[in-house]
Amino acid sequence: MEAPKNEQFRDSIATVDSEGKRSWVFPKKPSGKFYKYRSYVSYFLLAFLLSAPFIKINGNQFLLFNILERKFNIFSFPFWPQDFYLLVVSMIVGVVFVILFTVVFGRIFCGWICPQTIFLEMVFRKIEYLIEGDRGKQIRLSKQPWNANKIKKKILKWFIFFVISFIIANVFLAYLIGGDTVIEYITGNPLDNISTLISLTIFTCVFYFIFAWFREQVCIIACPYGRLQGVLLDNKTINVTYDYKRGERETGRAKFKKNEDREAVGKGDCIDCKQCVVVCPTGIDIRNGTQLECVNCTACIDECDHIMESINLPKGLIRYASEDNIAKKKSFEFTTRMKGYSAVLFILTGILIGMLFLRNDVETNILRLPGQLYQQKENNIISNVYTYKVINKTSEDIKDVSYKLLSHKGTIKLVSNHNFIVPKQGLAEGTLFIELNAAALKSDKDKIEIGVYSGDKLIETTRTNFLGPRSYK
Repeated sequence: MEAPKNEQFRDSIATVDSEGKRSWVFPKKPSGKFYKYRSYVSYFLLAFLLSAPFIKINGNQFLLFNILERKFNIFSFPFWPQDFYLLVVSMIVGVVFVILFTVVFGRIFCGWICPQTIFLEMVFRKIEYLIEGDRGKQIRLSKQPWNANKIKKKILKWFIFFVISFIIANVFLAYLIGGDTVIEYITGNPLDNISTLISLTIFTCVFYFIFAWFREQVCIIACPYGRLQGVLLDNKTINVTYDYKRGERETGRAKFKKNEDREAVGKGDCIDCKQCVVVCPTGIDIRNGTQLECVNCTACIDECDHIMESINLPKGLIRYASEDNIAKKKSFEFTTRMKGYSAVLFILTGILIGMLFLRNDVETNILRLPGQLYQQKENNIISNVYTYKVINKTSEDIKDVSYKLLSHKGTIKLVSNHNFIVPKQGLAEGTLFIELNAAALKSDKDKIEIGVYSGDKLIETTRTNFLGPRSYK
């Protein structure tokens, strides 16, 4: 893309000054059609993020990422360590989807869906606007000496920020250890759970640091997705884009003059009001082209449309468009690259759905006890000792569980000497003996198949090795 005539592309980020120090961004309070739509999306996502760890379906938390206990719930669908392959495939599907979405729509996820942006723009900045005022008042407050008025406003803002950070920390912890557990800790004595209190304090301080000071630097410096977009975007990607062909024309930008025919004299429609710059939450000038810091939040679109409307020029000087659409007037094209990503996504999604349908609700492992040999008993009976583990992934207890040999004639004896119950979302384990007649063995290590029954219903089959003497081959 060719550069605008009277602007140069920057070689440094907007949040750092010429001396390399942090340059604080004071964005103007946005308004307009896109901001209204983005607010609706944000309020819905905020409600979802704050409530998801406390919602239960069939007794399962809606979203749970309990890394310590290796227990995960995705949309109330439980995953155990034995289902790790499903999580891996799900993550790959998610990565491919994000890549495809970015190739087509650019960094729109950052401006519309990312929790960092939602909390910063729709919660913390709104509180800041309420306490300190819009851009101009915030700049003046920042420059004025620390008098009673400034101290009062800053302390009030920081206190509210800290309280909200504490709430976010509790919700974040609920995703990790469970909503019920967090509620139990909150309603109990904090000193009874020192480790949890320390974790909450650390998370609160981290969130407070991010939203009170680090802010847009997360998107510009820390976020790996922001770095990823640099290799994914191309001239056909739809981004928030400045129409430099229309904005610059022959003589470039010029200040607005009433009743002037700008097109006739070769002036661009951009009147250089810089409102698109002051409203940007990352402090960039969108007129310099697609930039790493742009999160596609559309604040500049709303502001520019308002200016164009007020001076009777067509809206859309800044709009969603691709570079090819601006430079060559080409409409959107679903490219071979996009088709390739779509095909990969379709195949991986099919594989994941197939795996989910084939996933067993009950998983049984029967393994020979390490270091134990077989035993020879009367009447040519060979006995092996095993440990068993039955995992119940459902939301109901599995009762009257027993084992039967399916591949050989013989007996299975539980050490407990009776059928057992596998609790919901839990496991049962113990020891059993399998006894076979030596004549039924074909080698010194036979594969045997065992059925797991709940009452008279077969719920799972598993295989294990049975050792016998070599003389019976």
